[in-house]
Amino acid sequence: MQNIINEKNIDNILSKTKKPSGKVILAILKKARNKKGLSLEDVGYLANCYDEKLVKKLFETAKWVKEKIYGERIVFFAPLYVSDFCVNDCSYCNFHAKNKNLERKKLSLQEIEEQVKYLIDMGHKRILLECGEDPTKNTIDYVVSVINKIYSVKTPKGNIRRINVNIAATTVENYRKLKKANIGTYQLFQETYHRKTYEKLHKGPKSEYQRQITAHLRAFKAGIDDLGVGVLFGLYDWKFEVLALISHAQYMDKKLGVGPHTISVPRFCPASGVVYRPQYAVSDKDFLKIIAILRLAVPYTGIILSTRERPQMRKSAFAVGVSQASAASVTSVGGYGKTQQYSQFNVSDERPLKKIIESIVEDKLLPSFCTACYRLGRTGHDFMDMAKPGDIQRFCKPNGLLTFAEYLEDFCNPGNVYKKGYDLIRYYLNRIKDKKLRSETQKKIESIKQGKRDLYF
Repeated sequence: MQNIINEKNIDNILSKTKKPSGKVILAILKKARNKKGLSLEDVGYLANCYDEKLVKKLFETAKWVKEKIYGERIVFFAPLYVSDFCVNDCSYCNFHAKNKNLERKKLSLQEIEEQVKYLIDMGHKRILLECGEDPTKNTIDYVVSVINKIYSVKTPKGNIRRINVNIAATTVENYRKLKKANIGTYQLFQETYHRKTYEKLHKGPKSEYQRQITAHLRAFKAGIDDLGVGVLFGLYDWKFEVLALISHAQYMDKKLGVGPHTISVPRFCPASGVVYRPQYAVSDKDFLKIIAILRLAVPYTGIILSTRERPQMRKSAFAVGVSQASAASVTSVGGYGKTQQYSQFNVSDERPLKKIIESIVEDKLLPSFCTACYRLGRTGHDFMDMAKPGDIQRFCKPNGLLTFAEYLEDFCNPGNVYKKGYDLIRYYLNRIKDKKLRSETQKKIESIKQGKRDLYF
């Protein structure tokens, strides 16, 4: 475990890098433009930088790197909570075992079908499956049956094409079952990398720090090579967490040859049954710094933003490195299309998907519902080989255009968004430098207009 997170080393770096000079910061930002990541010491200097002009340059550099790797696209998805039964007592989570006011619920396959139809008819193609840890009620076989059910659901508006999974740390055998069920990315957050804080905030099976931090290694051994990590910011000092998160990413890259496909950056949000309040609340300014630093330090990763953040904050975060985001989220079990009760946390961006799409179109960002890479086997080493140098953008932009055209045809025709959307598509289509690829993308867009669906490169 010392090889993954060395707390003493992180503390020493943060102490050593206090009050960095402008010359040092500018040199690090120049280095970041090589898109090869940063050292922990580099990250320490950036975290300790509070000069407003230099922070502005940090944001500009992060935006540049994100666009060089992934282009201007933002991939959208929705979480689907299928069970809030949980044996863990995590201080920050509304589903904690001691919450006796929570009316626990586990969805039947029929209820799951209804929820998935609602999401499809909203416009979603990607789902993040969420489930509490309960070895009796939420077995791996139940999770697999849920995945199979989700993939089977179809409406005139389409189907879910990719299911990412966020369930508790488990065994190699269980991860093999997830792999066989054709999941996309397996996400698991350390929540906090600070061991004493971790042990203080968790009771139950999840309290085993070692079980949590080595879960991705077991998943990889089982054949899952798209892995996501994350921190719940606010539980401990954000500077420590960022260095630890990057340490974890670097360890995975060195040990597995595959770094994290995604990094999630949720901030603590209150909930009705949670009395815990963070001692290390992260300001908006520092939160944007976190995102920008992660983009420079782990340039190939997809940075995920949730609806915990307000619309204006999400707008700002999209501009400094975020590449994926949840949209129109419900964080209660079976809550889509119904009055929400007992959600895991309070949502701050409650806009419907259509309004979110309108907003980012106005900002000239490209909405994407792409699921092509996983379905074509561009995962693990193959994905990293393209993402690290920025070659993945060759597919991200055309596939983003195709999925956005689908969305416009199925959910915005006719209307003002339809026209603005196609203006944006033409704008980005003309920015595809490869003439053959541009022509093929144009042909596929015309096919989509004629009723074809699920076209991708």
